[in-house]
Amino acid sequence: MNLMANYKNLIAWQKAHKLALLIYKLTESFPRHEQFALTTQLRRAVLSIPTNIVEGYNRKSKKEFVHFIDIALGSVAEVEYLLEFSVDLGYINEADIKESKMLIVEVGKLLWSIQKSQLQP
Repeated sequence: MNLMANYKNLIAWQKAHKLALLIYKLTESFPRHEQFALTTQLRRAVLSIPTNIVEGYNRKSKKEFVHFIDIALGSVAEVEYLLEFSVDLGYINEADIKESKMLIVEVGKLLWSIQKSQLQP
């Protein structure tokens, strides 16, 4: 669709990247027995957001771009739930995820805006 490096200009990607970095650091404190379960699931879900933005951005059609944005939106919802689940398990507390929750909302709104703009004729 565009030059590869230009995805970095997307605010949605910038915020999704920041969210991924936050979640990776946050999950470092998760219990060892969650290493191949919740920790991995949360990390994969959060990394799916910026990687799908990148992949979609570099596709040849708007339809493909929208498809990957849709996948990223699904991952946003997954990350939101997994953070709530982690709080309920007592692995982290609400204060730990305050910034992450704000970024989740921002990224979700930005992705919806991108999707909407790409679907307009």
